[in-house]
Amino acid sequence: MHKTIATKNMKSNIERIQELKNNGYTLSFETVFNLAFENYKKIAVYAGLLLLVLCVVFGIAASIILAFSVGIENFQELTKPENLDTKKFSDEFLAYYLVGSTLFSCLISPLLAGFIKMAHCAQIDEEFHVSNVFEYYRFSYFKELFLANLIVTIISLGISSVLNLTGFVMLGFFGSLTISLLSILSVPLIIFSDFKAFEAVNTSFSLVSKQPLVLLGLFLVSYLFSIVGFFFFIFGILFTLPLLFSMYYAIYSSIIGFK
Repeated sequence: MHKTIATKNMKSNIERIQELKNNGYTLSFETVFNLAFENYKKIAVYAGLLLLVLCVVFGIAASIILAFSVGIENFQELTKPENLDTKKFSDEFLAYYLVGSTLFSCLISPLLAGFIKMAHCAQIDEEFHVSNVFEYYRFSYFKELFLANLIVTIISLGISSVLNLTGFVMLGFFGSLTISLLSILSVPLIIFSDFKAFEAVNTSFSLVSKQPLVLLGLFLVSYLFSIVGFFFFIFGILFTLPLLFSMYYAIYSSIIGFK
């Protein structure tokens, strides 16, 4: 019985999304932002404290790994300001850095999904826990989130690299920014609509391209709001950053919605 209902809801959702892809949709900046901000107020403290703990854990783990990889003395030398100039890095080091940062981004993509799920739970007044943030490390979701992040990263790097060859670095930056904007629905489509990675990325590109300026404005305001937190004892950004999670949720909810 439950499986039949879930199948019907899934079919209805797919039909709804296909209709949006074909006919487009209207989106109110004020409505979406208000939804995101009200949701943010419900998760800000809890999500901020959790981000603080995660940053401490990741920071300690990264320091230990680097210290054992290059040696304590070399690690201390590497962290000196004069040695952090990217112009001094070898091509081999930059290649390792690029692969490492891409892999790390893919590995933590389920965390973004977990925070978006937290925003959803808060919106429907459902109790949420720390376990909610890690629930998308289940293999069925993890592989799709990992692959979707990898696809977007490869496309972004490819486009920005080609544009950088023109000699205008800003073109590469805007190319990367465009891909990031077009892919904002990828994660919500995977966790809320059970889309596969390729389908989620393709659908996100299609839906976002219907209202790119409104969505760009929403994320620019969200990023600016998040950056403001940096000026409050630096760690303040951890408590303003959750607005981005709420924004991902609000955009998906406003465009596609929930049964």
